[in-house]
Amino acid sequence: MVCNLKGRHFLTLADFTREELETFLETAKDLKLKAKRGEFPPLLKGKSLGMIFEKPSTRTRVSFEVAMYQLGGYALYLSKNDLQLGRGETIADTARVLSRYVDCIMARVYGHSTVEELARFSSVPVINGLSDKYHPTQVLADLLTIWEKKGKFEGVKLVFVGDGANNMAHSLLYGASIIGMDITICAPEGYHPDPDVLEKAKELAKGSGSKIEIVVDPKEGVKKADVIYTDVWTSMGQEAEREKRLKIFEPYRVDSNLVSLAKDDVIIMHCLPAHRGEEITDDVIDGPHSVVFDEAENRLHAHKAILALVV
Repeated sequence: MVCNLKGRHFLTLADFTREELETFLETAKDLKLKAKRGEFPPLLKGKSLGMIFEKPSTRTRVSFEVAMYQLGGYALYLSKNDLQLGRGETIADTARVLSRYVDCIMARVYGHSTVEELARFSSVPVINGLSDKYHPTQVLADLLTIWEKKGKFEGVKLVFVGDGANNMAHSLLYGASIIGMDITICAPEGYHPDPDVLEKAKELAKGSGSKIEIVVDPKEGVKKADVIYTDVWTSMGQEAEREKRLKIFEPYRVDSNLVSLAKDDVIIMHCLPAHRGEEITDDVIDGPHSVVFDEAENRLHAHKAILALVV
């Protein structure tokens, strides 16, 4: 089923139905196959993307810029120093002005309220390239990777190990619960998902048959896992908590011993950048189970799909 998604904002995966997520994934798969054949349909010829970066990024910037280029469009990088936001212009006015210049806005920001306000006052689609609460574009790439490697979502068990309250855990909860994949969040007490996010995910899971589990013991959590996913323990903006977090999360390091407790064909995922030796060891991220760099590549194809469908 192909859904009409033109003009839609892309702020959180919970804004989309299963059929709509499948449309994004099918489009990403098709555009990836075309790219491998050297085919780049100019779907966004003459279109422009304004990219607001409050937080720096390697994958988000490069993948969105290349995605626009390969689709025939143009991407404009706007750091916080390039905009008047840092000098007092309101988010609402910035959204109104940029809407007159570009066909889509992508924003990578600290507070989720920023992308919500951009969307409220923008007359063009707004894409959440990352906020403190959600990272939906990453999880679309993750779903594409799991689909490629496992061939299905039903019956697949995804285990997220680490900070269950971070933006990746939240978006994986939404993605899995919408698409019909089982998900376990394995995190220490005090670092479990936002209650509102968890409640929403459970509501979404009722429609898809997805099973959601929250556990504390990582060894128990990864049993029968098809996918083990981890992320940094200290995100941007949490640097003051670094030493405390290193002690709390040490038992949640994804190493060969933990991986050995999962299924023999388990795949290992990480959204990158990785703090090697902290949340994941070198032998795992570089090992035979890792699909981390396939996952990183799929950011490009997932972003092309989002742009192609909403702009």
